[in-house]
Amino acid sequence: MSDDTQEGLPKAYEPSEVEARWYRRWEDAGCFRAEARSSKPPYCIILPPPNVTGSLHIGHALTATLEDILTRWHRMRGFNALWQPGVDHAGIATQMVVEREVKKAENKTRHDLGRAEFVRRIWAWKERYGARIKEQHEHLGASLDWSRARFTMDEGSSRAVLEVFVRLYEEGLLYRANRLINWCPDCRTALSDLEVEHEERQGSIWEIRYPVKGQDRFLTVATTRPETMLGDTAVAVHPDDPRYRDLVGKTVILPLLDREIPVIADATLVDPEFGTGVVKVTPAHDFNDYQTGLRHKLAMISILDEAARTNDAAGPYAGLDRFEARKRVLADLEARGLLVSEKPHTLSIGLCQRSGTIVEPRLSPQWFVRIEPLARPAIEAVEQGRTTILPETWNATYFHWMRNIQDWCVSRQLWWGHQIPAWYCNACTPRTPTGGLDLERGAPIVARTQPASCPACGGSALTQDPDVLDTWFSSALWPFSTLGWPERTPELATFYPTSVLETGHDILFFWVARMMMMGLHFMGDVPFRTVYLHAMVRDEKGEKMSKVKGNVVDPLDVIHGAKAQDLPASLRNKFPQGMPAFGADALRYTLAALAAQGRDIKLSLDRVNGYKAFTNKLWNASRFLLLYLGDFHPGDRPLRERPLTLADRWILSRTERVTREVNDALGRFEFAEAASAAYQFTWHAFCDWYIELAKPALQGEDAARGDTTRAVLIHVLDRVLRLLHPFIPYITEEIWHRLPGVPADAFLMRAAYPEAGEEDPAAEAEMAPVIAVIDGIRNIRGESNLPPLQKIRAVVQTDDAALRGALERWRGYVEPLAGLSELLLQPAGAPPPSSASWVGQGVAVYVPLAGLLDLDEERARLRKEIARVESDLAALNRKLDNPSFVARAPADVVEKDRARVTELEGRRAKLLDNLSRI
Repeated sequence: MSDDTQEGLPKAYEPSEVEARWYRRWEDAGCFRAEARSSKPPYCIILPPPNVTGSLHIGHALTATLEDILTRWHRMRGFNALWQPGVDHAGIATQMVVEREVKKAENKTRHDLGRAEFVRRIWAWKERYGARIKEQHEHLGASLDWSRARFTMDEGSSRAVLEVFVRLYEEGLLYRANRLINWCPDCRTALSDLEVEHEERQGSIWEIRYPVKGQDRFLTVATTRPETMLGDTAVAVHPDDPRYRDLVGKTVILPLLDREIPVIADATLVDPEFGTGVVKVTPAHDFNDYQTGLRHKLAMISILDEAARTNDAAGPYAGLDRFEARKRVLADLEARGLLVSEKPHTLSIGLCQRSGTIVEPRLSPQWFVRIEPLARPAIEAVEQGRTTILPETWNATYFHWMRNIQDWCVSRQLWWGHQIPAWYCNACTPRTPTGGLDLERGAPIVARTQPASCPACGGSALTQDPDVLDTWFSSALWPFSTLGWPERTPELATFYPTSVLETGHDILFFWVARMMMMGLHFMGDVPFRTVYLHAMVRDEKGEKMSKVKGNVVDPLDVIHGAKAQDLPASLRNKFPQGMPAFGADALRYTLAALAAQGRDIKLSLDRVNGYKAFTNKLWNASRFLLLYLGDFHPGDRPLRERPLTLADRWILSRTERVTREVNDALGRFEFAEAASAAYQFTWHAFCDWYIELAKPALQGEDAARGDTTRAVLIHVLDRVLRLLHPFIPYITEEIWHRLPGVPADAFLMRAAYPEAGEEDPAAEAEMAPVIAVIDGIRNIRGESNLPPLQKIRAVVQTDDAALRGALERWRGYVEPLAGLSELLLQPAGAPPPSSASWVGQGVAVYVPLAGLLDLDEERARLRKEIARVESDLAALNRKLDNPSFVARAPADVVEKDRARVTELEGRRAKLLDNLSRI
C-alpha cells in the first residue's frame, strides 16, 4: 500500500479510473443478467430503444439514470430484475444518413445503387455504428442486460412484425386504401399525424372571385394556398345562408382552367359568419375538403406529384415547384381582375418532423390500421387502473387523444424497414400508362411467406409491395417481441406484463399508446403496470436545448470533460479553459435530484458541480472513518447491545428514518424526493454531525467507547452506501469494498437493499435542542464575523426545565462543537448586554460580544448591512409592484422574487434586533 492512501482510498476521488474498472467487472461477473426462470419475483423495464443513428443526448441520460435507479433498487431488494436493452432501426432517419453518406463519398443516389445494394449498405453502416449506443450507456453506469440486446429489425422482431401484420389483416383491422395522407416531398414518404409538427408562421390570405356560369355574379372565396385552386372540384356555401341559397346546384367557372364546378351546400364545412361564407373545395389537397368530397361524391384531382411539383392536371401550370406555381397563379388572377385582395395572415404550417419540409396533404394508396377497436380496450385499461400513468395529469391527455384517434397510416415509401408482406400478381394487376404494375388498383395477397402462385389465376409471377412499415409499428410490439413472441418463451411467461415503462411525455402517443393497443390485442393483457413520464430537460434558464441556440449539453462531455473548442457557445462562455470532468455519478445524482414529477428539468452545471462536491464529501468522510478503523471488525454483536450514547442512538434512528423515506419515495417514483432525503442525511446528519460528534471517542483513550463508535460508523456508512448505490453506483461500490468483512468477490449491486427498522423518537427529540443550540451559536459566529477557532461565551435561556436539563446533560456535545469557553443555562429573562442572538426550538441563544470585537465597528457594519438589505428590498418591491412585470415575467421568476423579499425582510428584522442589542 502506497503512502498516499489510507486503507486503500486515495486522497482524491478520480471518477474516470473507478468508472471504467467497475463497469467491466460488473459485466464480466454477470451482475446485469436476469434469469428466464427464477423463484424471485420478476421486475422488468424495457429501455425505450434509441435510434441506431443517434448519440446519447441529455434526454437519454435522464432515461438511463431513472431506469437504472429503479432496476438496481429492485435487484438489491431481491427481484429477478430485467432491464431490456435494444436499438431502433429508425427508418427515415437512418435512410437519410446513409443516403447523404453515399452522395458525399460516391456522388450517387440510392436509385443509382438499387434497392438491394442500398439496403446492404445500411446494414453495413448499422454494424459499424450500432455499437455506439451500448458504449454510451456504459459511460453512465447503466446496468442493462446486454446479453439480451435486441434490434427492431433482427430476426425475432421481424417474425413478430410479420405475424402481427398478417393477423391484423386477417381480422379486418388492417386494410389498403387510397386516402388523403400527410406527405413529405423531401423524404418522399407518407407520414402519420404524429410525425407532423405544427408551427405558426406569418403568411397571407387571398380573396379570389369565381364567376357564376350564366350570370353576372361572382362568388368570392378566401384561401391561403391559391395554387391548389387548380384542383378545386366545388365551391361550398351553408344551406341556410340566404345570400347563396339560389345558387346551390348551379356551377361556377374555375378561374384560369375554365372548368365548371358545382356549388354545393354543406353545413359541416362552411361557417356563414366567417369571411364571405363561401369555401373552395379541393378534396385531394385538404383534409376537411377531403371529407366534404366523400360526403358529396366529388371528383378528387391531385395537382402535385411526390416532389410537390405540379403535374398534368395543373394544365398550363404543370412542371412547376408548388411555390412557383403559386406566384404564377396569383399573377394571372390579378391580370384577369379576379384577385380581390391579399391580407397578412397567421398560418399553422405542418412540417415533417424529420426534414423540416412543409408537409403536403396527398391522395395516395396506403396501408392503414383500423385503430378504434384497438383503442377501446387501451382506454378501459387505464380507466380500470390496470395501467397507471404518472404523473396522473397526463391521463386527460391520453384519454382525449385515444377517444379522437384516427386510423393509423403504417406504410412508408422507403427502402429501409420491414417490407410489407403483400404481393401482387403480375398477370392480374392492371398496368399504368407506362407499362408498370398499377398497385393502386391491384389486389394485394397478404401472407407470412411469398405465395407460390396467385389464388385467382394460378400465375407464379408475383411482385412484393415495395413499401415498408412505419418505424413505430415494430416499436409498438417491443414489450412482447423482445421477450420472444410469437413463441411462448420462458421470458414471456416470467416478465410480461413488464413492470414499468419510463419514458418522455413527448412519445405518449407515438409509442406508449400504440404499445398499449398492441399488447392488449395480442397478449390479452397490458404491456406494463405503470407508465412514468419524465419531463423535458432544458437549460438552466428553462429554454429548450437546441443546436441553433448553442445550449445543448452533451452528457459524455459532462462525464469526461471537454476542450473549450468542442463545447457549444453557451458552455464555452462558462468554461473558457474547457469543461472539467464531473463523472457519471455527479451527473446521475443531478438528474435524479431534479426529476420532480410534472416539472421540466432546468439542468445547471453548477448543480452538477454541487453533486460532484457531494461525492467528494462522501469519499472524504469514508476515508476519515477508514483511517480510524485500524484492524477493528464489528463482529456479530448487535449494535443495540452495545453501550450507546445519545449521539449513537440519534444517528441510528435517523438512519432508519432515511431508509424509510428513500424506499417510500422510490416506491412513488418521487426520484427527487428520494435523492434529497439521502443527500440531506449523508451530508448533514452523518458527515456534518455524527462524524464530528464521534471524533472525541475515536481519538480518546476509552477503548470500549471507541469500538462502539467505530461499530456505529461502519453500520451507518454501510447503510449510506447501500441507499445511495442505485443513484451513484460507482463511488459506492468502490468505497464499500474497503469496509471490513466485505468479500473480495462480492458486489454492492448484489447486496441487500436496506429495509427500515425501528426508529428512536426519544433520542431524536432529545438531540434536537442540542443541534439547534450549536447551529444557533454557529449562526451568531458567522453573522458577527467571529473567527471559527475563537472561544466564546454563550447564554441559553428557556423556561422549559426539561430542555435545560437535556442541554445540561449534553453540554459535552455543545461546548466543543460550538467552540465555547463557557455555556450558561438560564430561565428566560433579560438578554445579556451587547449580545448577538438567535431564537428557535424553544430557546433563546445569546453571545455577549463585549471584548470579542469593537462594538462601534460592529454597529457600523450592521447599519451598512441593513442599508444594503433595504436597497435590495426596495428594488425587488418596485419590480413586484409593477403589474406589467408580474403579468409578463415567467411565474417561477415572480415566485423567486417574492421568496427573496420574504428572505430579505427576515434578514432585516434580524439585523435590526442585533443592532438594538449592542
